[in-house]
Amino acid sequence: MSLLGLHHVQLAIPYGAEDRARAFYGDLLGLTVVPKPQELAGRGGLWFETGTLRLHLGIETPFNPARKAHPAFTVQDLIALRTRLAAAEVEVTEISALPGLTRFYASDPFRNRLEFIQPG
Repeated sequence: MSLLGLHHVQLAIPYGAEDRARAFYGDLLGLTVVPKPQELAGRGGLWFETGTLRLHLGIETPFNPARKAHPAFTVQDLIALRTRLAAAEVEVTEISALPGLTRFYASDPFRNRLEFIQPG
């Protein structure tokens, strides 16, 4: 047995928050909403994809944001993303670089922690 890769990451969002999630992950971050399978569509939430990246947002009641556990998204231009997030009044938290990586944290509208990293 061997693990081959990561199929998707799932984060929780509150009930009824799909429009806010679509605005943040779709409009601001540029991910594309994809239809959920019919047997899962009634549960609410959203699925996003771009290239090989798959992000699933599921409804959690009661909702508790992921404050420590988080996805880390590799980006092409960290400075441009930081500027875009700041213009949208998303708070960015600078963190120390790791060898070969520049990075920062931000939170989605639901206070889930997100990490954005750029090699180099």
